[in-house]
Amino acid sequence: MAELVFFTGTMDSGKSTLALQTDHNYTARGRRGLIFTRGDRAGAARLSSRLGLEVNAREVFDDTDFWAEVHAEFTGGRTVDHLVCDEAQFYSEQQVEQLARLVDETEIDVFAFGITTDFRTRLFPGAARLFELADRIEVLQVQSLCWCGARATHNARTVDGVMVTEGDQVVIGDVGDDRAAGVVAYEVLCRRHHMRQMTAATARRRSAADPSLWE
Repeated sequence: MAELVFFTGTMDSGKSTLALQTDHNYTARGRRGLIFTRGDRAGAARLSSRLGLEVNAREVFDDTDFWAEVHAEFTGGRTVDHLVCDEAQFYSEQQVEQLARLVDETEIDVFAFGITTDFRTRLFPGAARLFELADRIEVLQVQSLCWCGARATHNARTVDGVMVTEGDQVVIGDVGDDRAAGVVAYEVLCRRHHMRQMTAATARRRSAADPSLWE
């Protein structure tokens, strides 16, 4: 029986790598799938992993209709056995419902990958709907670590190296050096340091004056 499975974890926990591996495993056994993504760091219509792997994908837009996408494949004589949907937190609630309908009515497996909360610790609408509809939710076992060494549970956005808690929910960036001027970046933090708005760069600056911050 087909399933809608939501694989989730913080940034830098290997979601896109697993998405690529999942499609590879199914394709190697003669199954045909479609790969979707939205707002990948590598640009439009690409699915990329921080390990350097990258493939072509179909870009998801506000008006993308997954049911219509799959119907067009079957109409053209091409079978579809599974969908790999990366960055699923950016999908709309209606698009997640379309994915669930495909599972239920066409017996196509759907593997969705994404984070759950934004930089404000609020659920993305797409992730929330996946929690409500998915047959199975898999939390990735590769743990991301906060700069302090604790397990990272929250995603932080920085601008000019300073953590921000206001702004548009979706701004494309990457996990990188948040000291770079003028760059929107993201960093994974434990709850303690997310609540304190203390990124690695902020901690380094403050520790010079107060070493107890590292304790």
